[in-house]
Amino acid sequence: MLRRELLAVRNRLTVDDVRETAAALAERALELPELAQARTVAAYVSVGTEPGTLELLDALRARGVRVLLPALLPDNDLDWGAYTGEGCLARVQHGGRMALFEPVGERLGPDAVTAADVVLLPGLAVDARGMRLGRGGGSYDRVLARLERAGAHPALVVLLYDSEVLERVPEEAHDRPVHAAVTPSEVRRFTHA
Repeated sequence: MLRRELLAVRNRLTVDDVRETAAALAERALELPELAQARTVAAYVSVGTEPGTLELLDALRARGVRVLLPALLPDNDLDWGAYTGEGCLARVQHGGRMALFEPVGERLGPDAVTAADVVLLPGLAVDARGMRLGRGGGSYDRVLARLERAGAHPALVVLLYDSEVLERVPEEAHDRPVHAAVTPSEVRRFTHA
């Protein structure tokens, strides 16, 4: 129910809304000390009315950061490839679901994400505890479980719109809190006991 409501709000955004907020989102995110020190960042390419990420990806690359982007596997897990600029992206249609922009070129394997200093996560909302509400496909739950198994502890940052920081979102036993949420107007940090 909550997912549907959040998606309905996003679907009312115009191309101009998305473009303007993408610039502000990139600016906020680039202020994060975690990103300033990162050598490798796992990110994603926004689609449709998701908070825009391309500006941020290009800014990270310009800083000399290695940016990894996901490629969806048939079982909903994620493989990874390097982002070398907008020209390296191909639009890939996954069955009846949304088309994604994925990196062309060498696939680095699902474990490549364990080398990331920061993982930028998509989401629909985050709550006061840092619990992220995803789209429900489970791809990033697998990524977070893989990081945990590998003993990797990158900074986990979700990129959202201002209205998507909520008091509470539903959570499941396997959900992991994020360290920060970046919106066009602020960075919200979460401390975990």
